Amino acid sequence: MSEGPNFLHKTAALLYRVVTGLRNSAFERGVLKTWHAPLPVVSIGNITAGGTGKTPLADWIIGYYRSIGETPALLSRGYGRSSKGVLLVADTRRILCGSLEAGDEPLMLAAKNPGTITVVAEKRKEGVEFILKRFKGQLPSVIILDDAFQHRQIARDLDIVVINAAEAYFDARMLPEGRLREPLANIRRAGLLVLSKINDRKTADAIALDLKKTGIPVVEARTAADELVAFGTAAAAENTSGMRALAFAGIGAPGGFLLSLRERGIEVDSHRFFRDHEPYSKEKLIPMLLEAEQRSLSLVTTEKDYYRLLGEHEIMAMLSVRPCYYLKIRTEFIEGKETLETMLKAAIHP
Repeated sequence: MSEGPNFLHKTAALLYRVVTGLRNSAFERGVLKTWHAPLPVVSIGNITAGGTGKTPLADWIIGYYRSIGETPALLSRGYGRSSKGVLLVADTRRILCGSLEAGDEPLMLAAKNPGTITVVAEKRKEGVEFILKRFKGQLPSVIILDDAFQHRQIARDLDIVVINAAEAYFDARMLPEGRLREPLANIRRAGLLVLSKINDRKTADAIALDLKKTGIPVVEARTAADELVAFGTAAAAENTSGMRALAFAGIGAPGGFLLSLRERGIEVDSHRFFRDHEPYSKEKLIPMLLEAEQRSLSLVTTEKDYYRLLGEHEIMAMLSVRPCYYLKIRTEFIEGKETLETMLKAAIHP
């Protein structure tokens, strides 16, 4: 009986490979056209489906550009949002909508980088054109395309691809059989590779060695646990070391989240994982909350999930009967930070 679903996954993966191959070939032969924006464009993307550490890297890149006096704008699809078309999430003064309309990642990045123009649009060219028109008198110095490696309609001055060292690499397979969005060989389109979530040095070295065979610069990084932030109305302990918690998240690769919590000395007694960007509901969270109540556990989630929950006032009130926290994470570079900085500068000032 197990052969049925397995056969279907293999067939679907083969079909997915063929379709992506035809599409990429159409761009390479000029059948599908690539548009050159009048502003520098930096793309940050994955070759696998989610959970690579792309969002904290995007946050770092926005912060880096701001630190050297540049004015980046973020353009994202806004995956999972309720709105359609082009939407201005934040201008240079304030955030203009919530996570339901914007999507959790764009809202989080806008909140962490006040004053950064943030736009969501399914059709990225329309998003760029909106920025050019809406901010004609104060154009950003660079547009950052979030999650755009497969979005080839817009040319980019730097194409960054993030690869998760904690996932299968040498035996990676296409969706839905595995997590590849396109064949691994296609990373050769990238201008820079970031090997992220490095925890096992031996595995990371083997992947890095293979990546360097492409001749593309490789940066090595990890996602590091940062501040644990209390939210909600219930009293939260100041000293969280040794805290017993129920962890919950709707992200692509939740194993890293649990590892980060344990690195901070938090005892994860239980956990609930949902699909990446999955909307929360009372029905999904009530059993989790009852368990936390019965076992006197604190609730801990990711920063991205916190921003998703912000728009759900009834759910936030429900969760707040227990001490609630979200964990910030940051990108920590192991090797190649200077290369990344040099290439980010060159994308704007070649």
